[in-house]
Amino acid sequence: MNRNTTMGMAAMADKPNNLMKRLLPVAVLVAGVAAFFLLGLDKYVTFDALRENRAWLKTAVANNGALAVLAYMAIYAGAVALSLPGGAILTLAGGFLFGVVFGTIYVVIAATIGATLLFIIARTALGDVLRAKAGPFIRKMEAGFQENAMSYMLVLRLVPAFPFWVVNLVPALLGVKMSIFVIATAIGIIPGTFVFATFGAGLGGIFDAGGEVSLKAILTPQIVSGLIGLAVLALIPVVIKRFKRRAR
Repeated sequence: MNRNTTMGMAAMADKPNNLMKRLLPVAVLVAGVAAFFLLGLDKYVTFDALRENRAWLKTAVANNGALAVLAYMAIYAGAVALSLPGGAILTLAGGFLFGVVFGTIYVVIAATIGATLLFIIARTALGDVLRAKAGPFIRKMEAGFQENAMSYMLVLRLVPAFPFWVVNLVPALLGVKMSIFVIATAIGIIPGTFVFATFGAGLGGIFDAGGEVSLKAILTPQIVSGLIGLAVLALIPVVIKRFKRRAR
């Protein structure tokens, strides 16, 4: 058996192992999502659960300090990485438990960590494969997105119409640099997070009054218009770049 044959057989043997390594994180994510629903944990990520457990939560935060903050951020980051429902409730809880400023800070850090984990998993497990099989349109879109990645990422983060988990996956499949993804995510989610944390800080009064809470009460037309306005500002560099290109 010559050397080339031996190397070829070794490469073939390594392919299943490499495939397993690539798909293992995906399997862990799927198992985590399944466990979340099978264990009925989704019932704890609701307004009613926050209302019923608010006294216990407040006491836990007061008695545990930094440990409570780390636990909250770990739960939030895990929920984002697994693309679980209830992100809005968790953000409101951050404002309710830690106040507007610190609640916003903790959410931004935790959400960025969770989003980055999902971004890395998607890019490692699926990105290369999908780009290799992509047609001309997808490749063209990838090139355009990468050219203005920061502006496009900010738009996707600012506009509440785009699901958070989708914005975590799409840039990974389009080859966006991780540094740009992290920076744009951290900056882009600040306005929306601040709005939710502010509303969350006032939940105690709403609960005491027996009022009902809904996301429609938070994302008012004025708030949505403001976020869209910020998204438009984020597109200005793209417009200027294209204008200069046509002028040449």
